[in-house]
Amino acid sequence: MKPTTLSCIAAALVALAACSNPLDTAQYAIDPPTAKDTLPDRLGRAELREISLPDYASGQEIAFQTADGALRSSPDNIWADAPRRSMTLALARQISEMSGATVVAEPWPLASEPQRRIEVRVERFIAAADGAVHLDGVYYVSPASYSASGGDTVHRFAIAVPMNGPTGKDADPGLIARTQSAALSQLAAQIAQLK
Repeated sequence: MKPTTLSCIAAALVALAACSNPLDTAQYAIDPPTAKDTLPDRLGRAELREISLPDYASGQEIAFQTADGALRSSPDNIWADAPRRSMTLALARQISEMSGATVVAEPWPLASEPQRRIEVRVERFIAAADGAVHLDGVYYVSPASYSASGGDTVHRFAIAVPMNGPTGKDADPGLIARTQSAALSQLAAQIAQLK
């Protein structure tokens, strides 16, 4: 190879390394605050199926809405874990802490079978241009088997938590993560109370 070709390759590698600096990428966790409410156990042993999320909320990048209504994200701000997995685990933990129920993310790992199954289908989970995180959808609670007692429960939820900070492209991704965690905590309380 010619020396000029080697210098071009070396320069390209240096430029590529500069573009992929790991310090330029920030990772944020879904981490609801420790549950403070004490609610009655209305669920018993329940298996929580993996949460269903819209594509923009299940991707690695943290999504937000701009004033023009578009949903955007940046590769510089990503979730520390797969959103479906982390939200499912956080929701199960929150419901259990609040109510004393044994809520475990699927697959069920215990010897004694669950009494109920919980399924959460999220239709909207976004840091919206109106300055709030919106978490909307429906959850279902059903007996774990056809022979189990208890009926089906179906509840819609529409949670809005103010972000108390800039929105859109100026939104702080850490604030988005904290506010989404707070919204998930509110959903846990609703599911724990079956309301």
